[in-house]
Amino acid sequence: MENQVTKREIITLEEHYLDREVACRLAIQSSSPLIQKLEDFDDIRLQEMDEVGIDLQVLSHAPPGLQGVEASIAAELAMRVNDRLAAIVRGNPKRLAAFASLPTTDPGAAWRELDRCIEKLGYKGAIIHGMTGDLFIDDRRFWPIFEVAEKLDVPLYIHPADPHPAVTKTYFGDFTHSHPMFVRAAWGFTIETGTQAMRLVLSGALEKYPAMKIILGHFGEAIPFLLPRIDEALSRDTPMKNFRDFFTRHFYVTTSGFFSDPALLCCIQELGVDRIMFSVDWPYASSRAGVDWIESVALNEPDKRKICSENAKRLLRLGG
Repeated sequence: MENQVTKREIITLEEHYLDREVACRLAIQSSSPLIQKLEDFDDIRLQEMDEVGIDLQVLSHAPPGLQGVEASIAAELAMRVNDRLAAIVRGNPKRLAAFASLPTTDPGAAWRELDRCIEKLGYKGAIIHGMTGDLFIDDRRFWPIFEVAEKLDVPLYIHPADPHPAVTKTYFGDFTHSHPMFVRAAWGFTIETGTQAMRLVLSGALEKYPAMKIILGHFGEAIPFLLPRIDEALSRDTPMKNFRDFFTRHFYVTTSGFFSDPALLCCIQELGVDRIMFSVDWPYASSRAGVDWIESVALNEPDKRKICSENAKRLLRLGG
């Protein structure tokens, strides 16, 4: 009997790589198995995809990406980085697609690079990792990025990075060393990225750009689970009377690194199945664990197909 994995198309869209020039700029010098996976596009990556039945990965640079690069070199570096990744995707378009890296330390260059990457290189959107220095993504200097994304009808993926140094020091202290994942995937990433998303709603940017589409990984960085309380609390004494409406209209979530039946059920109930997309968060999370989980989830087949591929194909306008 044919394995069920081979019958259902699977697309994943929080799957990372590492550009060697960026790694050198950020002093990432490890030769660990993780770095080897991040730098591989042919052997390890495709083998693992084949083993579990993943048809296509949408690649994005690993954090902190270009958000960690100084403004003086960011624009030219971004062009080289995105040109290199575009060439890799052109070499294997049936298995790979990509999100652009944006040089947000130079906001003017960032929106121009987004336009170039979509119009000339075939990118499917862009990824932004955490804060840019002391600036959140809702800062008005970044709004031209939203204008271009809306005009070109592509999403922005807001991805975690380390919290602001002041937050890390005050909130996490010595746990930074004794429990480093507390600062990152276990809690710090959720605080940092959830705050980015909420500020984006509260800033008025989504009123200015009503067709903007935002993707959050890790089942929405806890916002779907807190959505009723957030919505009610903000409506008490602030101008924000419809947070839920903005969040459910503009945001999509992925399963990246978070393979949980209760979390999936909550997101289906709050956002609807059409706004959920399967992802692994490779190589930080296991493709085998992710695919085994989605195969075991008690969903009807049409909904499972939506999550595994159809929603991503529609949002990113993926052919095939």
